[in-house]
Amino acid sequence: MASQLDYHTIREIFTRFQAAEPEPKGELDHVNAYTLVVAVALSAQATDAGVNRATRALFQIADTPQKMLDLGEDGLIDHIKTIGLYRNKAKNVIKLSRILVDQYDGEVPNSRAALQALPGVGRKTANVVLNMWWHYPAQAVDTHIFRVGNRTGICPGKDVVAVERAIEDNVPVDFQQRAHHWLILHGRYHCKARKPMCPTCIIRDLCQYEEKTI
Repeated sequence: MASQLDYHTIREIFTRFQAAEPEPKGELDHVNAYTLVVAVALSAQATDAGVNRATRALFQIADTPQKMLDLGEDGLIDHIKTIGLYRNKAKNVIKLSRILVDQYDGEVPNSRAALQALPGVGRKTANVVLNMWWHYPAQAVDTHIFRVGNRTGICPGKDVVAVERAIEDNVPVDFQQRAHHWLILHGRYHCKARKPMCPTCIIRDLCQYEEKTI
């Protein structure tokens, strides 16, 4: 684990990220808060591209909790069976849809606690929804962010909650809203798990990764 970088270094890193990608966005397709919750829940142990292929037709007919309940678990499975763990995910989507209809009048709540109480929705999913839909600077730490944070020193931590806190505590406020998007994109396309692309990395000179590849 790298040591925590200082304020000025982190500011320079995010200044470069912003210059390279001024408007980073999540890559899961959605049309409202509900479909975003479903898409993120389905994305566990699956690629965003694979989820988007599965939900393209699904969200045309089931873009609200009630419509999803009307479709039913078997109907949902027909749409998402190409996604890993699809049976368990289908059960959770139906359960959370029922809760949204019965307890929230079909609307998605916008507190982390309420979101995490929904079946199949963990802290990361809740943070994605809070950030992407309500523009709250929540930090959704996935495997990419955990790796980048600990390799570079941007936000080191022993677990995802520690990394989340490191982002909140150390990344300047003006970068907080898009911080997790920049970190995910950097981990997905540059600071890869097996073969990080260090020679072309825009923060190579600021990174603490000792095993920089040639």
